[in-house]
Amino acid sequence: MERTILVVEDDAAIRDMVSFNLKRAGFLVIEADDCQSARVQVADHRPDLILLDWMLPDTSGVEFARSLGRDELTRDIPIIMLTARSTEDDKVQGLESGVDDYITKPFSSRELTARIRAVLRRAAPDAGSDEVEAGHLTLNLASHRVLADGRPVELGPTEYRMLKFFMTHQERVYSRAQLLDQVWGGGVYVEERTVDVHVLRLRKALAPFRCDKFIQTVRGAGYRFSPELVE
Repeated sequence: MERTILVVEDDAAIRDMVSFNLKRAGFLVIEADDCQSARVQVADHRPDLILLDWMLPDTSGVEFARSLGRDELTRDIPIIMLTARSTEDDKVQGLESGVDDYITKPFSSRELTARIRAVLRRAAPDAGSDEVEAGHLTLNLASHRVLADGRPVELGPTEYRMLKFFMTHQERVYSRAQLLDQVWGGGVYVEERTVDVHVLRLRKALAPFRCDKFIQTVRGAGYRFSPELVE
């Protein structure tokens, strides 16, 4: 089944280039050059994913992403932000707007396609399966066992919860605060540096299987789990 991607970009040359490469990769593509026309496309076509430029002529991509997240009908549509804004503050602001990934310009078509496929997998996992796979790793949700190329990976309970979250939310960057909420729970007080300690332990456990590099540090933003571009 072909997946529909909405490309929201006011630069016609970039929009045409992105659309061409996505069509070549097997996606259906619809386009918009501002947020008003993007809203019409979302209402008419309900895309599977939105590629969203930050700097748009009518409303910023950040505000548009937030508005989609507030609407019950659109909050589940995954969004990847495409932007030339690459400072630490920009990345944090973009991610906190609720987008699923953040890609800075210039970017390669191969990377963009890989990120899109990963976000789509995360947005629509196989609900009937007890296993989650990523690269060499297989996580069994029923038995709480993790295998790397068929060999068991020994993990503590916190590292298991962290890996489970990463494997079921691949390619998106999560801040330390977000990981604390998702892995430890919002009602527990834990210092943010604790996240770094457990990421280090998780990487150490995965290192013998050459899977430690799946957990990538995104400077100024947090961590991303990405087996796509490492193998």
